[in-house]
Amino acid sequence: MYIVDYITRELANNQETLEETQNKGVVLALYEALSARDVDKVQKLLASDLEWWFHGPPSHQFLMRLLTGTSDKDYSFNFVPQSVAAFGPTVIVEGCDRVRKITWVHAWTVTDGIITQVREYFNTSLTVTRIGNNSTDQSGFATSITSLHCPSVWESSLTSQVGRSVPGLVLAI
Repeated sequence: MYIVDYITRELANNQETLEETQNKGVVLALYEALSARDVDKVQKLLASDLEWWFHGPPSHQFLMRLLTGTSDKDYSFNFVPQSVAAFGPTVIVEGCDRVRKITWVHAWTVTDGIITQVREYFNTSLTVTRIGNNSTDQSGFATSITSLHCPSVWESSLTSQVGRSVPGLVLAI
């Protein structure tokens, strides 16, 4: 029985890894399409009702202007991913524009191969935590508030590149 449970868990873990790899591929394909200004490919990768969250100065809404076509034709802000991590449907991408002294983090949600949500952070240190619990009853609910546990699974690493203090936020997944 233990061996069957172990194999089942391992297969489930491998499936999660496959899902995460596929989700990272979708997000990286989006960055390639953005870089190439390939509108057709961008439209295929994004849900038509993309949910958007933005944290940063309004002047830094580069991605929104790029995707909506409201940026000047001469204007260019290239999103070059410097780190990528996936946690189930969530893909975290971090980058930095040293010339402008801007760091950015995008937290994408991928559902069935389509990006359905983006949370965008500019000049903000981000910590991603996974909500879970250490102890559950038969129905899967935490047996007490004190058993809830939120480990950090990812943290911004490029915020020091801008040479100033930035606010910090926590994203719970």
